[in-house]
Amino acid sequence: MGSNAIRNDRVYTYADYLNWPENERWEIIDGVAYMMAPPSTEHQRIVGRLFNEFANHLNLKGKTCEVFIAPFGVTFDKQTSNDKNTYAVEPDITVICDKSNITEKGCKGSPDLIIEVLSPATASIDIIKKRRLYEQNGVLEYWIVDPVHQIISRLYLNEELSKYRESEYFSRDNTITPIIFPELQINLKDIFPETQKQG
Repeated sequence: MGSNAIRNDRVYTYADYLNWPENERWEIIDGVAYMMAPPSTEHQRIVGRLFNEFANHLNLKGKTCEVFIAPFGVTFDKQTSNDKNTYAVEPDITVICDKSNITEKGCKGSPDLIIEVLSPATASIDIIKKRRLYEQNGVLEYWIVDPVHQIISRLYLNEELSKYRESEYFSRDNTITPIIFPELQINLKDIFPETQKQG
């Protein structure tokens, strides 16, 4: 998502997140509020294609997990509870397998998989701040999608569920498989547009 304004004049909480006007979208990380600007068309195409891959897979009979597309709020149990929570994020794609984490306001607790598609304004937030947030709160799997270089970085927790393993990288020529859904294979040629040949 794009970001075009930051509020850090005080510590913001989940209560602020709930009370901002509906036509304004904000995320709160470490009590700092980041206003979300409209994403680019290509960003939305990639998000839509990835969402469809997961939605089609999860619509198969017997699947209990659900996938959500932004705007869909996520807060975490490990942070201070209820309206004192200084974290409220809206990942591009969120996969949740524990139905008790799903509320009318979004997800309270750790999703099983989160996908963020980079925008120039938010790349450092997604790569550094959100990675740390998701790791500390036990998000099993985190994908960072780079539309410019057509690469997906896949991170997932170690056996102790305490830290992300070293990133694995997948390019447009690869197939990526979610750790949590080993039977789902996504050909990245179907996700990233064909690049125009130079010459």
